Amino acid sequence: MSSEDNNNQASESTQETIEKETASKSSEDKAESIKKMAGGFLSSALKLKDEKPKVFYGAVGGVVVLLGIMMFGGGSGSSVSGPAMKNLVIGQKYVLQGPNAYDKDSTIRLVAVPGTIAAYDDTEEDDRVGGCKHMAPGTPVTVLGFQDAFGKKNAFANVKIEAEGECQGKTAWTNSINVQ
Repeated sequence: MSSEDNNNQASESTQETIEKETASKSSEDKAESIKKMAGGFLSSALKLKDEKPKVFYGAVGGVVVLLGIMMFGGGSGSSVSGPAMKNLVIGQKYVLQGPNAYDKDSTIRLVAVPGTIAAYDDTEEDDRVGGCKHMAPGTPVTVLGFQDAFGKKNAFANVKIEAEGECQGKTAWTNSINVQ
C-alpha cells in the first residue's frame, strides 16, 4: 500500500466520524428542543389552571369531546344494504315474497286496510288460517293500487290474489316490499 492510499483511508474514516458526530448532535438538539417545547406547554397549562380554571377545564373538556367524536364517530361511510323495493306498476303481475323474514317459508300478511299491518293481533287460530290473511311466498298477485304512508311513497300495495283456490280474485293490502 502506498502512503497516498493510507492518507485517503484516514481522511475517509475521519470524515465518517465527523458525520456521525454531527448526526448525533442534531438528534440531541431535536430531542432538547422537543423537551423544551413540552416543558413550556406544561408550564403554560399549569399556569392557566391556577389563574383561569374555568378556561383550563373547558379546554380539557373540548379536547376530550373531540377525541370521543374521532374515536366513536363516523365509519367507513358505507351504508347497510338490504332488500330494495321495486318500482311496481299498476296492472302488472308479481309474486309475494317476505324479504325481511328469517324463515323462507314464512307467510306474508295481507290486511283489509293499509297501515293496519303493524297493528294486527293474530293470537286467535282462525285469524291465522282463515280469510286469506296469510299467503305463502311465491303467491301470484296483480297490483291494483298504492297507498303512501309515513312519508314514504307507495308504502302499501293493494293486490288481487291470482293463485288458484278459495282466495283467487280477492283483494287485500300488504307492504309494497313484499311484492317482488
